[in-house]
Amino acid sequence: MTQPKNVLVAQSGGPSPVINNSLRGIVETCRALPDHFGTVYAGWHGIEGVLREELLDLSAQPAEEIALLRTTPAAGAIGTCRYKLKAAQQEDFERVVEVLRAHDVGYFFYIGGNDSMDTAHKVAQLAHERGLDLVATGVPKTIDNDVGDAEFKLIDHTPGYGSVARYWALNVQNANEENAGSCPADPVLVLQAMGRKIGFIPAAARLADPDREMPLLIFLRESGLTLEELADRVNDTLRERGRALVVISEGFDVGQLGERRDAFGHVQFSSSQMTVERVVVNYLNEVGLAARGAARGNMPGTDQRHAMIYASTVDLEEAYKVGQKAVLVSLEDGSGYMATILRRPGSLYSVYYDKVPLEKVANSERAFPGAWIAPSRVDVTDDFVRYARPLIGDDWPSIPLVDGRQRFARLQPIFAEKKLPAYVPQAHRTR
Repeated sequence: MTQPKNVLVAQSGGPSPVINNSLRGIVETCRALPDHFGTVYAGWHGIEGVLREELLDLSAQPAEEIALLRTTPAAGAIGTCRYKLKAAQQEDFERVVEVLRAHDVGYFFYIGGNDSMDTAHKVAQLAHERGLDLVATGVPKTIDNDVGDAEFKLIDHTPGYGSVARYWALNVQNANEENAGSCPADPVLVLQAMGRKIGFIPAAARLADPDREMPLLIFLRESGLTLEELADRVNDTLRERGRALVVISEGFDVGQLGERRDAFGHVQFSSSQMTVERVVVNYLNEVGLAARGAARGNMPGTDQRHAMIYASTVDLEEAYKVGQKAVLVSLEDGSGYMATILRRPGSLYSVYYDKVPLEKVANSERAFPGAWIAPSRVDVTDDFVRYARPLIGDDWPSIPLVDGRQRFARLQPIFAEKKLPAYVPQAHRTR
C-alpha cells in the first residue's frame, strides 16, 4: 500500500469570521481518511511561513482545539499574510517546491481570495514542472464576495461574506436607533463599510430595512455619484424625513486619500491618511445641512471581519463544507481546482458544492452587478435582497464562554523540524 502523503494548508489575505471553519473542515476530513492523508501541517502566516519552513503540526493538536476552530474568528490560529508570489520571484517559487518536497507534502490547500487562487495555481504548475507529485486545491474566502464571475456560475458567494453582511444588517439597525434619538442635534450619521471598490458589503445595509422604513441611503462606488450629488441626496432626505442614515463604501470616489497599498496592489483604505467617512462628514458640515445640527461619523474597522458574535450560522456551515469538499476534490479529481459553492435554482435557498478550475478564478474580480443598483443610485434592488437574505441566517452562533470570556481555539506551537537552510522571502530582502 502506498504511504499516505502529508498535507500542507495555508491562508492568505484578510481574514473572516468563518475562515477557521474552512480550516477545521480540511483538518477533520483529512484526519478521517488516514489511509490517504498523513501529517497535516499549516504554513505559519501563509505562504511566508512556507518559505521560511515554519510548518505548524496540526495533527499534533488536541481534537478539542481543532473543534473550537468553528467559532474562532479571524486568522490568529495559523496566521495569514499579504505576500504575493510574483513572476519575477523565481527563487520563492523554487523554495516552495523545496519545502514541499522536504516534508513529503502531496496535498496543498490554500484558503483565500482571487490572488490566493492565483498562488495555488502557480504552485500547482511549478510542482508539475519539477516532477513533484502534488495536488494543489483552492478553498475560497473573502468578505468582499468579489471572487468569481459576473454570472455567478463559478461561485455563488464566498465564505465570509454572509457573516459580514449580517454584521451590517444588525449594526445598521443599532445605528438607526442612535440616529433616531440624536437627530435634533445630529441629524446625519455616516457609516463606512469595507469592501474596497466592490459594493457587496455596503449593499448589505439594506438587509436591515428591506421594507425601506428607515431614512437609509447607500452609496456604492459603482453608483457613479459625485461628492456634490451625495450632499444633495442627503439634504433631500433631510427635508423629507428630518434625518438621514448614510452607509458609504470605503472605495467611494472622494478624491485622493493618501492611499496605502498592500503587496497585492490593493488599496488599504483603513491605513490611508484620510478616510471616505471623514471626508464625507467634513464636506456635509462645510456645505451645510438642510436641518439643524451636524453630521457625525462612525467608521467600523476590522471588527467587520472578526466579530464572531455577528457570524452567520449559514456561513459557518458552508465554510466548513467547502473545506471538506476541497479535500474530497483533491482525492477524486486531482490538482488544479477550487472547491466552490453553487446555488440551486428555485425560491427556497439551497446550495451544493462542486469544483472549478483554479485558472478560471485566479486573479478574478467580480463587480457588484449594475442591475442590482436601484435607479435612484442610493439604494439596491429587491433582487439583491433576495440574493443576500439567506446568507445571513436566522440564528445566533453558539460561542463557548469560560469565566465570562469567549473560548477560542489555542493551538500549541508544535512545528515540524526544519530540514533546509534558512531562507528570507525575496520581497523582504534589503538591497
